[in-house]
Parts: sequence; structure tokens; C-alpha cells
Amino acid sequence: MGEKIPERMKAVMQYEPGGNLVVTEVPVPKPANGEVLVKMVASPFNPSDLSLLKGTYAQKPDYPFIPGIEGSGTVVKAGKGILPAVRMGKNVACTSAGKGGTWAEYMVTSAMNCIPLKRNADIMQSSMLIVNPMTALAFIEIAKKNNASAIVNNAAASVLGRMLLKLCVGEGITLINIVRRKEQEDILSREGAKYILNSSHPDFSKQLQDVVTKLNATILFDAIGGDQTTALISAAQANSKIIIYSNMSGEPFQALPRDFVQQNKSVSGFYLGHWTHDIGIIKTLSLIGKVKKLAGFELKSDIRKTFPLKDANEALHFYQNGMTGGKILLSMNQPEQKS
Repeated sequence: MGEKIPERMKAVMQYEPGGNLVVTEVPVPKPANGEVLVKMVASPFNPSDLSLLKGTYAQKPDYPFIPGIEGSGTVVKAGKGILPAVRMGKNVACTSAGKGGTWAEYMVTSAMNCIPLKRNADIMQSSMLIVNPMTALAFIEIAKKNNASAIVNNAAASVLGRMLLKLCVGEGITLINIVRRKEQEDILSREGAKYILNSSHPDFSKQLQDVVTKLNATILFDAIGGDQTTALISAAQANSKIIIYSNMSGEPFQALPRDFVQQNKSVSGFYLGHWTHDIGIIKTLSLIGKVKKLAGFELKSDIRKTFPLKDANEALHFYQNGMTGGKILLSMNQPEQKS
């Protein structure tokens, strides 16, 4: 006999773009065909969550809505279908599916959006198993597909940036890391980074140009936008690709047409959902298996602080004031121990 599911639950709500978070009680959702109800344990803050809260995310929510893109928990109820039945009772890493996010005590999502965890997996750590690890692996796949022996990444001291650093070491890809503070340089240096540039340095543009040319870095990943994108385009060699995966500055960039017309440089966007759709289910499942295998080291995230669900606004402000040094989690229900 399954556990008793309450009629109502605590959830974080946002009522307008950029609005405060409100913790309130709402009905517990019911899974439809192909869906499961997950009793949530934990959920992290990611830059994509900030975009969602600002109203600038690719998928526009219908207000009011429950935020939260990824998390972990236990499947406690299954809708009709083979896969929901298979997921029943399992601890899972999961993503939301437009019916309410992960910042709640319970969430309904597609059974396809749930990754079953090993019995001994840390369920708190597993709340961060999808967005950053899959993105880091995607960047490695993109580098390999383009025969890039060296790549560039800014926001390099972020959790994603540090994952990418570890993966590049294992894959033999040279990584040029861009940060903006001395303490971030120190973090990456301790973790084995060989090439670290500080964008606050007065000679940054020349340093970037020199190292990109020296190492023949032809793939440049950009999370910052604005002037940083402009600098990357300018420093890139002919036939290089600048790939924008976030816009943390919130600013537009400028570029000279001749960079694209005469030197065949290109600028494109990266969105994990579109990328996994393009590579297909078989390749995506293969990468998910790799994520689970590497979750203990290369793709492990440090947890800086955990907040209870009721303190969601405090947690958000804490995250916004410092995104370096580990992840910030919201905690909902205490996990059950699996024997």
C-alpha cells in the first residue's frame, strides 16, 4: 500500500515576471497518462531559473506558476502507462514539464523527465544531476564534433564551468577559462586550470586575442553576453563559432559585419532542450548514463547552503549575491532511506 498523499501542499508561487516569491498552499496535482507525481526532496537554483523568474526564459509561464526547473524526489503516484508504472516508488532526478515546477512539496511531470537513481545515490546531490551535467557533456560533444582541440568558456568559476574544466582534462581538450575576480582565479588554479583570464584586467582583450590565437581555440562558449560577447567575437579566429548559452549581464552585444562576412565567424545559441531533441533519444539516454557514471567526481556539484522551502526568497537573494563556490538548494521533504 502506497503512502497517503495529502490534498494540499506547500509551494513557491510567482504572480508576475520579476515578482517576489510567495510560499502558499495549493492542491496537490494529479498525474495524467504518461505522468508521475514526485514527492520532491530538493531543488537547486540555476541561471535558467533566474531567467524564468525574470520572464526571459524560452518557455513563458502562465502566471501564477510554481518555478523550479530540476530537482530530485520519490515517485509516489503513477498515471496510466508502462513507464510511469516502472518509475513508481523510485528515487529520481527530474525536470518540470509545464504543469508546475520543482519548488514545491509535490510535482507532476512526464515519466520521461525522470531519471531513476541508484539505491546508494545521494538524493540531495542528485537534484543537480540534469541541467549543468548534461550541458557540460553537450559542450564536450560540440567540441568533438567540430574537431576543436581548444575551447573558451566564460563564467568559468561557476558550477558548470568547473564541471567543464574536469571534463576537458579527461578528454584532452584545452580550456581557456574567463573569470572576473581574483578569488575565482584562485579557485580554478587549485582545480588544475592552466589558462585563466580575468576580464577585469585592463589588458584583457589583448590577452584573450593572444591565447585564442596561440591555442587555436575555435569554439567559444558565452554565458555573459554584452561586452563579453563582443570581445569573444573580436578575439575569435576565422571560421570560429561563438555559442551563447546564457545572458547573465542582460546586455546586448555589438559586432562588425566583416567578422562574419570576411572571416566566416558565426554566432549561435545553445538551449539544452533543443540540443537533446536534435541528437535524438538514443544519444540522450547514452549521455544520461554517462552523467550518472561521472556524478561522483567530474560532474559532482558542491553544495554551499540548503534552505527550507519557506525561505525561498532568502535563498534566491543569497544565490543572486554570489554564484561562485557551490550550489544553493531548496529542501522540501526528507528522503526515505532505500534498503
